Amino acid sequence: MVNRLVVAAPASGSGKTTVATGLMAALRRAGSRVAPFKVGPDYIDPGYHSLATARPGRNLDPVMVGEHRIPGLFAHGSKGCDIAVVEGVMGLFDGRVDTAGVGSTAHVAKLINAPVLFVVDARGQSRSLAALLHGFRGYDPTVRLGGVILNQVGSERHEQVLRSACDEVGLDVLGVLPRDPQFSLPSRHLGLVTAAEHGSEAVAAVDAIAAAVAKHVDLDAVRRLASSVPAMAVAAWEPQVEAVADEPLVAVAGGAAFTFGYAEHVEVLKAAGAAVAVVDPLNDEDLPEGTSGLVLPGGFPEQHAEALSANAKLREAVARFARSGAPVHAECGGLLYLARSLDGHPMCGVLDAEGFMTPKLTLGYRDAVAATSSPLHPPGSRVTGHEFHRTQLSTPHSNPPAWHWRGVDSRPVAEGFVAGGVHASYLHTHPAGDPEAVARFVRACHPFVAGVADGTVFA
Repeated sequence: MVNRLVVAAPASGSGKTTVATGLMAALRRAGSRVAPFKVGPDYIDPGYHSLATARPGRNLDPVMVGEHRIPGLFAHGSKGCDIAVVEGVMGLFDGRVDTAGVGSTAHVAKLINAPVLFVVDARGQSRSLAALLHGFRGYDPTVRLGGVILNQVGSERHEQVLRSACDEVGLDVLGVLPRDPQFSLPSRHLGLVTAAEHGSEAVAAVDAIAAAVAKHVDLDAVRRLASSVPAMAVAAWEPQVEAVADEPLVAVAGGAAFTFGYAEHVEVLKAAGAAVAVVDPLNDEDLPEGTSGLVLPGGFPEQHAEALSANAKLREAVARFARSGAPVHAECGGLLYLARSLDGHPMCGVLDAEGFMTPKLTLGYRDAVAATSSPLHPPGSRVTGHEFHRTQLSTPHSNPPAWHWRGVDSRPVAEGFVAGGVHASYLHTHPAGDPEAVARFVRACHPFVAGVADGTVFA
């Protein structure tokens, strides 16, 4: 595996995304080929990583895909690069609730044998930083803290005191970032505004962060830290699926409203024999000619509900396609797009329910069992996915559910729906965790390659 490091912090809000994105961009501009990664199921940060590196931002999530796949996925995403920067999630040891840190930044750092560059928001502390660093380094000595980035430093005197605190515990300071609002990225109800939505302002923000990191961080020291790891021979992950012969065309929704997708999804679709075309529901008025399968990923359709509704031609085309029985895979934002309406704006009307924003955040991993035969799963198949939304559907629908899982207090939950070829749910899944589900979806496209609409039922 390539030279590598993990950017971590004591807690969320410390500046991990700022530092990781800035490092990726600064290293690339200094001539490195940088592979970007994010720990956990996050979709938003990888968009900024892509801007910084001109490579697909990828996720490393042991909960979603299994810890045994993480080294191979890391090697897959690092091909052709000389350094990899992995942005952590939350605090260093924060993982899945009620586990011993499964899926945490520390867990992933150990799986890929990478040192940790620790980002500390220094506001409101001085020598106490030594105690904080001592505690994090001693909590799990198998996680190697290799250096510190001091963020939000108020003055030269503040910097001197903080450096002395780091010296007390024997940790090198690799960079010092001053307080400056231009280094922050814009936020919204589920975190950062996506890079695709923020457009030129996102590019400008990444440029500013890259310049700050290049000025205030010792990039040579960062490279030395990333290279201070033993070589590891790891076979790169490849989707092990059987390809169909007729190359069905799968349309995947994209554009500013549908940005929540994993790079491996398209790769598995192609490995299974599909051709892939992107359709933008904000601008395109029809599905690509010859479409025989449709993927509607998550995103922020609630931020674009009026514009999505105004594109009545595509909404009607999607509804016709879904009624034909052809396979449709919708997750979260895609589920809302298939509803009758979203915050009062007409949507595709495939699902007899209305979507609307709520003040409540639904967040967490789910161990789900397929409840109904669908183009993705036979009944009884198991998957670990992730929910992340502030919307809900107004009424229970009459279609069979997509999933069963245990909710709060072990109460049974029936979620999502299956209707003909449509599988729609709030649950996000990672294709690398179950590539056979994607291959099954591509096989289900076969009867529709020639535009046949026979209302196939999936066994």
